[in-house]
Amino acid sequence: MQREGLKQTNQKKSEKKAARLRFFLILAGGLMVLSLFAPFFCPNDPYATSSEVMNQAPNWQFPMGTDRYGRCICSRVLMGARTSIFSATALVAITFLIGTTLGLLAGWYGGIVDTLVMRIADVMLAFPQMVLAIAVAGILGGGMGNAMLAMGITGWTLYARLARAQVLSLKKEPYVQAAKLSGLSAGRILWGTILPNILGTLLVNASTQIGVMMIGIAGLSFLGIGVNEPYAEWGSMINLSRAYIQLAPWAVLAPAGATVVTVMIFNYLGDCVRDYLDVEALR
Repeated sequence: MQREGLKQTNQKKSEKKAARLRFFLILAGGLMVLSLFAPFFCPNDPYATSSEVMNQAPNWQFPMGTDRYGRCICSRVLMGARTSIFSATALVAITFLIGTTLGLLAGWYGGIVDTLVMRIADVMLAFPQMVLAIAVAGILGGGMGNAMLAMGITGWTLYARLARAQVLSLKKEPYVQAAKLSGLSAGRILWGTILPNILGTLLVNASTQIGVMMIGIAGLSFLGIGVNEPYAEWGSMINLSRAYIQLAPWAVLAPAGATVVTVMIFNYLGDCVRDYLDVEALR
């Protein structure tokens, strides 16, 4: 009876975790779809300027008001979603692949490969990520590509260190030793045997890093070394309108609110993935 009761309790917990995961997956997927088809949802041209409607309060024509140039903030927030969400997702995917590959190689081969990869990672981690990103973006100049490079230059270290630690703990396991004795190559063992067993932990961290990267890119744009005007991006929109926050607060609150809500959704998604897979995310 106790065993059946415990089984039912665990099943209910698992169902709740699955339900939460589905909910936030739907929200995150909705944001991705919304940003992908943003031009079709824009009520106005996001780049059209007009001196007649500058800093206009929200109304039927402009649901979120207008900025200092008379541009529709609602349309720019929607277009900014494409820039912010897809750039952050692409950056996480790239750093995930690079860091995981380097971590797998370092953990498996050890020696000079391990020393080289980990010492480079240590050098990168010696500087605060945002400070280093500001320095790199300041040297390279503005633009989304340079902003992504500035944020990604240290982003790979998380996955490299995590993958290395997981490989070191798994490569002495009996099933890995059996794969060696069967004559499988190092590549097949790493990518076909070890990676599937550590992928859950890596994906949890990747899902939480989307929000971090989004904040970082928005921060660089806010400082004027990220996305350049007139391209819509939430950080640059906040920077452009902050001087008019008392006159037109909606111009700041709309992109700021979009940033906060989006980051929260992706962070909660990461937590749900962690709970569902029962792995401990590194923070």
